[in-house]
Amino acid sequence: WRGWARGRGWGARRRWGRWRPAGAGSTSSAASTPRASARSTPSASTSSTPATTTSSPPSAGIVTTYRGLPDGNLAVLQAYIDADDAQSFYTLSWACDLDGTPLLVAAGSNAVIRVINCATEKLFKSFLGHGDSINEIRTQPLKPSLFISASKDESVRLWNVHTGICILIFAGGGGHRNEVLSVDFHPSDIYRIASCGMDNTVKIWSMKEFWPYVEKSFTWTDLPSKFPTKFVQFPLMTSVVHSNYVDCTRWLGDFILSKSVDNEIVLWEPKIKEQGPGEGSIDVLQKYPVPDCDIWFIKFSCDFHFNQLAIGNREGKIYVWEVQASPPVLITRLSSPQCKMPIRQTAVSFDGSTILACGEDGSIYRWDEVEHQAAKN
Repeated sequence: WRGWARGRGWGARRRWGRWRPAGAGSTSSAASTPRASARSTPSASTSSTPATTTSSPPSAGIVTTYRGLPDGNLAVLQAYIDADDAQSFYTLSWACDLDGTPLLVAAGSNAVIRVINCATEKLFKSFLGHGDSINEIRTQPLKPSLFISASKDESVRLWNVHTGICILIFAGGGGHRNEVLSVDFHPSDIYRIASCGMDNTVKIWSMKEFWPYVEKSFTWTDLPSKFPTKFVQFPLMTSVVHSNYVDCTRWLGDFILSKSVDNEIVLWEPKIKEQGPGEGSIDVLQKYPVPDCDIWFIKFSCDFHFNQLAIGNREGKIYVWEVQASPPVLITRLSSPQCKMPIRQTAVSFDGSTILACGEDGSIYRWDEVEHQAAKN
């Protein structure tokens, strides 16, 4: 991993493939996440220096976009300051309008979803509906004008970014019984989502029965408030894989990756009984250890092809796993002398060559994969 913070390169901890810097065309974003963390104690670690460290005062109501430069630096492109001084952004996700216009969807403590048009540099829309703070937003990869939000109000909502319509609300009889912390779309099954939260469960939902309403949301011409929003009250399956808060879940094909506060990420297979909705069983396939990851609201991320998984911990270190290896292979462990705060979120670039990490103190760290010989030179 190449570092430029002190004008010198650092080699990767272990050899893995060909390492190269990210291209200038990659654009990334980060959101601050003000959460209380547990007391941490120092531990020994192999240290490397990130390519870029950028820090700003802890003003949580700001969303900033950057461009990743070839020399390892980050160039500020835009900064959006929310109109609500009390806003704290917890989450954001890229989406796009029907014509391909890049949109940035962000939300947090005040339950209002902001949609920013990055082409015009203006606020595009504000979505109201949730009754409490929003913990995560994810974009539908097959239809990027659809996004989903997970909230403290115990619900998950599906939105159309183009029309501003709340299409579906996942809550009710079989819904979550506490704050929903994470949600994700299935990568190939357009009808299926997974959610998890502070009720210690992971729920798998289907939109297949309600898909006509999703299609109707694209042609709706009346006010969004008059759209016949539907409640999805019962999931296909509720799984208790963890014994504490489940704060991050991601699909890996038909398998699921999820984590709690147990210093590990679990890969498991849901086995849904088609005959009995809500019932099913699980098969735990393998676990990815993450030391000192025993506080909640620490999110992991993967590259587009699900080859690499990156996750931070409360000591400011990042663990990079080869996701599809069995048994799991730790690619590298990253740390920086400047980073001693919890890493709340990570982002892995499309090809896995760049990793961004968002610290609790508002700092953003960038690492780039490079060839070992080049790093030595």
